[in-house]
Amino acid sequence: MALSYKDILSDLEKKLYHPVYFFCGEEHYYIDLLSQFIEKNVLDEGEREFNQMIFYGRENSIATVLDAAYRFPMMSNHQVIIVKEAQEMRDLLTGGGEDKNMLLTYLEKPQKSTILVFCYKYKKLDMRTSAGKKLSKNTVFFDSAKLYDRQIPAWIEGYIKEKGYIIGHKALALLAEYLGSDLSKISNELGKLMINLKPPAEITVADIESNIGISKDYNIFELQTALGSKDMGKALKIVEYFASNTKDNPFVLSVVSLYNYFSKLFIYHSLKDKSRNNVAAKLGVSPFFVQDYEKAARVYSQSTLHKIFHVLREYDLKSKGVGNATTDEEEIYKEFILKLMYVDAIPQTELKVV
Repeated sequence: MALSYKDILSDLEKKLYHPVYFFCGEEHYYIDLLSQFIEKNVLDEGEREFNQMIFYGRENSIATVLDAAYRFPMMSNHQVIIVKEAQEMRDLLTGGGEDKNMLLTYLEKPQKSTILVFCYKYKKLDMRTSAGKKLSKNTVFFDSAKLYDRQIPAWIEGYIKEKGYIIGHKALALLAEYLGSDLSKISNELGKLMINLKPPAEITVADIESNIGISKDYNIFELQTALGSKDMGKALKIVEYFASNTKDNPFVLSVVSLYNYFSKLFIYHSLKDKSRNNVAAKLGVSPFFVQDYEKAARVYSQSTLHKIFHVLREYDLKSKGVGNATTDEEEIYKEFILKLMYVDAIPQTELKVV
């Protein structure tokens, strides 16, 4: 039966256990949390020595795992078996053949005193196969889907609220822009922020700068804001900072972030309904930031954005050595921002087709 993360965790906290759990999906964060909870909480410390086993998919076969699963616990109501990196187990879904798969056979009559957990990470299970259908029906099944970039700000805000803290819109945007979509990385970095703050404190931009190392004045979010308002003096200062700190601000990541930003502006121009809530939904941003896109859209027409996309592609290729054998990353940064500043002056015929 397919359940949500919260439903599974709620049952585990109530000590409502099931014989087989199958956690799969591209986002490993929730898979790790659930398996760690089972590993640390189902058995007490004295029971774990004889009744808890950890297997790794690459090193073990399904036959070895099931042989252990059929055993009875010693001086305990349960034994726990966790298969980590189950996606690496070659015979997990093929052992015994399609009609006599060992795992699927076990699911028909599992050992009730065994709690068997599979952590099938970084990939989706094909639900069109008989194995996928049987696993989703006969186990506690959880598919941990990867979040889209537009979902990350809401996830961060929810995580912070759940921990008892609050965060402003600018600080939230800064975190979402810099931490990417890896939920494990995000939670680790947020943990650093919370060490020195007691709830219900507000996490500020200054806190982010001092604990995570993101400059409050020289970051990609501030660069976007400067470009959006055509504050070229500020934009140049930020890019000069980036150019002198390319290790922390690699050019390729800056280009990706700017491409996403200008793509949102392009989408904004195409919207018929430009109400704040609709724009926020279509762009995948907080309603708080819609006014920034409204202002930037008055500065950048669709024809200008077409030119900007050409420049972004050109310099992305240059940074990778295409048509550029000598210019280092620092010089590419400076040349790139100057070209963006005066993009309207570039004749269409001079833009490279890339």
